[in-house]
Amino acid sequence: MARSKDSSATKEPGRIKQMWQVFQMTRRYDKRAIWYIGGGFALPVIVGIIVSLLFSEGSIFTLVLWIVAGVMAGILVALIILGRRAEKAAYSQIEGQAGAVGAVLRSSLKRGWRGSEMPIAVNGKTQDAIYRAVGRGGVVLISEGPRSRTTRMVDEERRRVSKVLPNVPLTTLSVGPDADSVPLHKVSRRLAKIKPLLTKAEVLAISNRLESLTSNQLPIPKGIDPRKVRAKRA
Repeated sequence: MARSKDSSATKEPGRIKQMWQVFQMTRRYDKRAIWYIGGGFALPVIVGIIVSLLFSEGSIFTLVLWIVAGVMAGILVALIILGRRAEKAAYSQIEGQAGAVGAVLRSSLKRGWRGSEMPIAVNGKTQDAIYRAVGRGGVVLISEGPRSRTTRMVDEERRRVSKVLPNVPLTTLSVGPDADSVPLHKVSRRLAKIKPLLTKAEVLAISNRLESLTSNQLPIPKGIDPRKVRAKRA
């Protein structure tokens, strides 16, 4: 009995309860979300009612069918809007923090893109970082921080990637306080808009090549002089 009580207490909330929690969180951080969601639901319902009045021709069944179709379409549109606004609200809470881009690459990459939440380059003093994503659109370097501080880091990574993969398309994005930077919640959509030029096999090969390149750049532990290291005897 005790185990059953514990399992019921730790049971995850149902789908409807989860959606309600997401709605409450979104409304808390996005005051206009309720108007967008309400409008997204009401518009298809109104269209369904108008169409039912015009084309039902006195048939109750057709009238009800169009109204139900409008309600279902309204629910679908409202859920889509809720998902978009909830994603934006969630990212607004971490925007500007170190590692925010990594959180996006970990959880929101579209199909066909590969990325890591760990940066490939970091400025220890300012916490500015460079992240990398690989997909059918090529290699994308994403800087996190003011462009005035990350330009040099981006140029260094661009030269490194171009040296190893000279024929692969290379794109750079900036996420930061600059006016022309990409908002955090739009990073995934911006990647999806890049024209696909590579095959899936090429994406996998390029990703593996870059990962091996990054692993070879790991710093040598302190206290070890590489010039004095000797091979072990058998």
